[in-house]
Amino acid sequence: MKNLFDLNGKVALVTGGNNGIGLGMAEGLAMHGATVVIWGTNAERNEKAVERLKAQGGEVMAARVDVADEAAVKAGIEQILERYGRLDQAIANAGISIPARDMFSISDADFRRVQDINVNGVFYTLREAARHMVARADTGDKGGSLVAVASTAAIHGAARNEHYGASKGAVVAMVRAMAVELGPKGITVNSILPGWTRSGMTEKSQGWDKFNEKVISRVPMGGWADGEDFAGIAVYLASKASRFHTGDSLVIDGGYVIY
Repeated sequence: MKNLFDLNGKVALVTGGNNGIGLGMAEGLAMHGATVVIWGTNAERNEKAVERLKAQGGEVMAARVDVADEAAVKAGIEQILERYGRLDQAIANAGISIPARDMFSISDADFRRVQDINVNGVFYTLREAARHMVARADTGDKGGSLVAVASTAAIHGAARNEHYGASKGAVVAMVRAMAVELGPKGITVNSILPGWTRSGMTEKSQGWDKFNEKVISRVPMGGWADGEDFAGIAVYLASKASRFHTGDSLVIDGGYVIY
């Protein structure tokens, strides 16, 4: 196959696409010719991200969508289809973490809020994108890529992080089930498990000397990952190169979990 990574004519959605991992993925997709839609709840960050992505020369759109709101997700997907007529890739990247002193200080409200965004939000996003992809497949136009950004917290333990780890473990299991169900329609479904990455979520830890000394020093590749380190995997999963790659959990952590 020629031009394996050419995404011209493709439309991709990245939730939480206005900073960190999401923005890095969106930029990679734009660089390879995709029309990119980013969702984020911060209007100012959305605007800055759009300007950065437009520098790649492609079509870019941003919308304020709370992925924990099922109706908002449905409306957001409908808006994409009305404007572009199709959706070829959906990356459910939006997520949160709420710090806790210990497992006993994780309130019911905090636990539920993390699940609402990290699990329900992923499900709503991928389900509504899949609804369109399945309908398209039934007309003879098979294909599509669904991606959920989980975390290495899904596969290794971290104290005081039970609420976050539970949400990311659920995402990995959800993706495997979707991959089996949607495979006959030519739709691939995969999860990405990032390690320690610079983003708004990790801002405090980045400047914490003890954390860098005790944790980041253990990353074999050295230091923190950046959003741009996830551009390649987004492009690969959107492209023809990954046509037969589904149900996988791709760890991108600089070797942290194997050390």
